[in-house]
Amino acid sequence: MSTDIIVSGMRPTGKLHLGNYHGALKNFVALQEKYKCFFFVADLHALTTSYEHTEDLAHNSEQMLVDWLSAGLDPKKCTIFIQSDVPEVSELNTLLGMITPLGWLYRNPTYKDQINELLARKYAGQLKGDENTPLAERVKGLADEDISVYGFLGYPVLMAVDILIHKASLVPVGKDQTAHLEIARDIVRRFNEIYKTDDVFVEPKPLYTEVAVVPGLDGHKMSKSYHNTIDLGEDLDSVRKKVMSMYTDPNKKKASDPADPEGCVVFAFHKIYNPNWQKRCEECKAGALGCVACKKELFALMEPELKGFLDKRKIFENDKAQLQAILHGGKEAARASAAVTLEQAKRAMKVIK
Repeated sequence: MSTDIIVSGMRPTGKLHLGNYHGALKNFVALQEKYKCFFFVADLHALTTSYEHTEDLAHNSEQMLVDWLSAGLDPKKCTIFIQSDVPEVSELNTLLGMITPLGWLYRNPTYKDQINELLARKYAGQLKGDENTPLAERVKGLADEDISVYGFLGYPVLMAVDILIHKASLVPVGKDQTAHLEIARDIVRRFNEIYKTDDVFVEPKPLYTEVAVVPGLDGHKMSKSYHNTIDLGEDLDSVRKKVMSMYTDPNKKKASDPADPEGCVVFAFHKIYNPNWQKRCEECKAGALGCVACKKELFALMEPELKGFLDKRKIFENDKAQLQAILHGGKEAARASAAVTLEQAKRAMKVIK
């Protein structure tokens, strides 16, 4: 096993779906076999955009844990914990927040993008222009006071702390998240320059991994906001109905008509679940198979994995004692790791002798 340490987390904003599974969770399961991993339920990060809606936060955190375990994360192979169970994270966030220039946060390329996306969701019926109009133009004039808050602006610092406090050397990220990691690296360099040290934090590097792109039922990105998801643990009959309703090439009127598989949601799922997806691509182009038959075959390919997940989920969900034991063990391990780094940082800053 590699000596590299990996840290990653997910925000508990509701049920996980197949996009979450194939985009991140499946990768977590593979990483635990190769590295020392810390995986956390990012409940503090959930507050950065939903601080006024916390009634389901604890429940969502527990349900995320159930999903993780059902997907194959093993507390014997990795450390699983709730972010807020580790108070050292919040303390180090305060300390590093003291030295992080505001300019870095305002220049974060995803800051305005995320504000605009949140506004678009909240005021969907009031957007200007059409879908071809840049989002920044469509949301102009809409109020953003409820999300222009300190926590949202400063979340890259908290994200950096999540990584740095466990001395992670590698962070699994998509290429669109590299900017967040670069802020973490900048904070390390600034800390070292100010306090004349180089042995408190590790400069993390990105670990780019191949992940499947999972579209929603309508062809847009799979997202709870678009109501186009297939949820992990969803009833199989419900999944079957959703598969049969998936968007396909509108130019294919008859089963024997040739079609373009690119842009077809069913084909995108075949690329994930069907080892012979190249053959399916040629059959689609030749009009050798109708969409209904193609969808039925897709569901048959998906069903075994989904059923296995559903069966495991029922077991974990009904064993509250086991869930609490896993979280307690994860909390203790995460706090022990975090305490070492926090003490080193405080000594370097001369907060303590």
